Amino acid sequence: MTKYVMWGSYCENAIEKRTPYRQVHLDGLAAQKEQGLLITLGPTQDNTMVFGIYEAENEDQVRELIEGDPYWKNGIWTEYEIKEWIQAF
Repeated sequence: MTKYVMWGSYCENAIEKRTPYRQVHLDGLAAQKEQGLLITLGPTQDNTMVFGIYEAENEDQVRELIEGDPYWKNGIWTEYEIKEWIQAF
């Protein structure tokens, strides 16, 4: 499987706006981690950006995971970019 990095942006006031979707979001991430698809994911200290590392069959699978997340569906994440990653060490 290939590793991918994801950088994305949060909406304004993301901490307040995410509240209704937070538990479903976290549960989904836990399921992805259990399946071996998600390596890590989290916000920057200032809560303006999100960073994640995935291990997936292809980029389309990563896009499906991101776009299926309640944060994407409800506008908490406003944009994202995926790049194939080569883990040097």
